[in-house]
Amino acid sequence: MKLPRFERSETALIVPLIVLAVGAASRVYGQFTSGINLVEVYASVSDHHGDPLIGLTADDFRVVEDGVPQTIRTFAAGEFPLAVGIGLDRSFSMGGKSDRLALAKSAARTFVGALRPDDQVMVMAIGSETSVAAPLSTDHGRALAAIDRLDAWGTTPLYDATIAAIGAIEPANGRRALVLLSDGTDRYSAVSAADLVEQARRRDVLVYPIAIGTTRPPVFAELATATGGRSFFAREPRELASTLAAIARELRFQYLLGYVPSRHSDQSSWHSIEVSVDRPDARVRARDGYFSR
Repeated sequence: MKLPRFERSETALIVPLIVLAVGAASRVYGQFTSGINLVEVYASVSDHHGDPLIGLTADDFRVVEDGVPQTIRTFAAGEFPLAVGIGLDRSFSMGGKSDRLALAKSAARTFVGALRPDDQVMVMAIGSETSVAAPLSTDHGRALAAIDRLDAWGTTPLYDATIAAIGAIEPANGRRALVLLSDGTDRYSAVSAADLVEQARRRDVLVYPIAIGTTRPPVFAELATATGGRSFFAREPRELASTLAAIARELRFQYLLGYVPSRHSDQSSWHSIEVSVDRPDARVRARDGYFSR
C-alpha cells in the first residue's frame, strides 16, 4: 500500500524515518479538540534531566492565548494508548560508508521494543516512493521483520515527504505525532523549508525531528517549535537508542488542557498560545498556536 500523493506537487513523495503516534482521544485540530468554543492542547512537561514530570494538576499550569490569560476548564493527565507508524528513510544518502540506515533500523527496533503489547505499529519503507511494509496492527513481530528487510534505495525530497506524512497522520483521532529520523538532506522537494514549517503549523501533528550525522538543519528546530514537538541531534550512534526511548516516554505521558477562548475577533485568524508551569525545574512543550476555523 502506498501513501497518497501530495496534491500541491503532484508527485510521489518520500518520508524520512518517521514514528507516528496516535492517541485514543477525541477528534482534534491543531492538536486541539474542537467543541463549540472549547480549545484543548496537549503539553509535554519534563524536568531538567529530560524525564517526564508527573503529578502536576491544572493549578500548576498557565495558558495564555494572544497575550490574554485563559481559565483552564478541562484537564487530563496520564498514559495514552498509541498507534505507532515507523517509516525508515532508506535513501542512498542514508547508506554508503556511514551506513546511517543500519543505525536508523536499529533505533526503530528499539522503539518497537519499547511499545506495550496493545500498542499498534506500522512500518513505512521510503525510497523514491513511500510504501507500507507492515500495516497498522499489534503484531510487533511483523513490524520488526519488515524493518529487517529494508535496504538503501532512492532519493529524499525531505520537505515534501514531511508534509505528506503529516497529512497521512492528521485524519486519525486523538494525539498524533511524527518523528523524523534522517540525515536532514533535502533533494528535489517542490516546497521550501519555510513552506514546510507553515503547513506543519496549520496541522494537527506533533513533530519530533531527529538528525543523524554531522549537522542538524535549522528547519528541524523550527518544526519542533511550531508543532509542540522536540528536536534531537544524534551525533553518536549510541545516542539513537536513548533518544527513541525518551520520545516513547514523552508521548506516553502528557497533559491535556482545555479552555474556552476569552475572545476571538476573527474566526479565520492565527491565535498564539503559551503554556507554562509554575515550577523552576519544569520544561513545557506545546504548539505555539492554531488557526481558528
